[in-house]
Amino acid sequence: MSRLDFSPSGLRVLREVAQAGSFSAAAESLGYTQSAVSRQVAALEAVAGRQLFERSHKGVAMTPAGARLLASAVRALDELDGALRELAGEETAGGPVRLGAFPTAAAGLVPTALASVPPQLKVTLREGTTPALTRALRAGTLDLAILARTPPFRPPDSESPPLELTTLVERDLMIGVPLSHPFASTQAVEVQQLEGQVWVASRSDAGESLLGVWPGLAERPDVRYVVRDWLAKLQIVAAGLAITTLAPIMVPALPERVKLVAVRGEPQETRRVVLARPPGPLDAATARVIDAVIAAAREPPVPAGG
Repeated sequence: MSRLDFSPSGLRVLREVAQAGSFSAAAESLGYTQSAVSRQVAALEAVAGRQLFERSHKGVAMTPAGARLLASAVRALDELDGALRELAGEETAGGPVRLGAFPTAAAGLVPTALASVPPQLKVTLREGTTPALTRALRAGTLDLAILARTPPFRPPDSESPPLELTTLVERDLMIGVPLSHPFASTQAVEVQQLEGQVWVASRSDAGESLLGVWPGLAERPDVRYVVRDWLAKLQIVAAGLAITTLAPIMVPALPERVKLVAVRGEPQETRRVVLARPPGPLDAATARVIDAVIAAAREPPVPAGG
């Protein structure tokens, strides 16, 4: 079959599946049925003459052939979208730069960074989990993403295309406590003092563990509140109902009634925040946003209202 059989709609499905990590998630995002997405992918694979995705019960992953086609699809779709914007008379200079960030970075780092970007430079923001943002970078729907990494900080995986990583900050995890809590009168507590505390947490990406509880506690933690939204989590802490783990990057977004307290002893937990992007040359707009994010990450964190 001819390469002309690769339709724009099929290439958009390819990009969305690569970004979403499953046919069902891609279908929901595109407003299609899952069977329609499956048919589009099957048609693409028929044209390509090879398998584009590895299927498993956990979702899908791109084959090397799929990754090569995706790179070309992203370039073609970007060119097409740019042409459509020009025909519509939209301004194409100065962005848009598509930035992604995990929730705590979106709350604690991104506002400071974007406040320093010239207003004529258009930046869009998408919040998501680190795995979802990584897929979006590889699918070409994000230009930059702020990602969270945890020990043992393994090298980037071998998926294609590779990503260029810049470490923004690396700091130990801390706890957020209400001002009414006994811990609020000190700058640091021992790990053993965390036993018997009431925690507020959220589900991990896989739904298997809880985020917000100090890892490795000797006893089963008393998790009475499980919420998804960071604002809800912080307000539960501010109300004096529970404590939670926090990365120092969240300091600018902390409510006035929440104090950040260090934890001494073992186990310790470190969080690394990185800025990721696909390899290749940078345009001026993207480079300006990178500079703003790096500068914001290097500023000493200032509490909200401080």
